[in-house]
Amino acid sequence: GITKASLQTRSFISAASFQETTRVLTEASVQGKRDKLVGLKENVIVGRLIPAGTGGATQQMRKVATDRDNVVIEARREEAEAAAALAAPTPSAEEDIVGGDVFNTPVGDDESRD
Repeated sequence: GITKASLQTRSFISAASFQETTRVLTEASVQGKRDKLVGLKENVIVGRLIPAGTGGATQQMRKVATDRDNVVIEARREEAEAAAALAAPTPSAEEDIVGGDVFNTPVGDDESRD
């Protein structure tokens, strides 16, 4: 009946508020569950504004837009990094074989003479 339906909700906070609080919270913590606080009941329980009213649709649109913008920003950052890697100067063949300036550095300095 109603008891089983209340305990079968996705929100363990909502389920714990109805019946078998200790069991529901213990199982949720052992399983490492996270409550996304989507419904009215769980938001009221934790003292947050409920996701309803005239601002609810606007808030959801802002979240979708922000998520989309973050995807675009990340893609552009990756493109810029790839372009910078392609534009970076590559060492000449001689530097690869000889090892750059390793053989051209002077060995005898003041400290080595002592």
